Amino acid sequence: MKKILMFELAYCPYCREAKRFMEEILAEHPEYAAIEIEHVDEGRDRARAMKYDYYYVPTYYVDEEKVHEGAATKTLVEAVYKRAFEG
Repeated sequence: MKKILMFELAYCPYCREAKRFMEEILAEHPEYAAIEIEHVDEGRDRARAMKYDYYYVPTYYVDEEKVHEGAATKTLVEAVYKRAFEG
């Protein structure tokens, strides 16, 4: 199992939607609750965000590899979880 790192902004509607998808996926797949997820608000932690190569939020990294950037669908977010879970 690998860690998920999610870059987001508090006021971003796409980020809020992605987080809603994450809640739905966790309800459907309780086994994913064991995955460590770190949320980084780029507005609050700009220095850290600048160390990563992305332009749009939400952006997901699994074990330091970017796996999705920008507006997401539930299917895409579920693929992030699956990739982290399968390690």
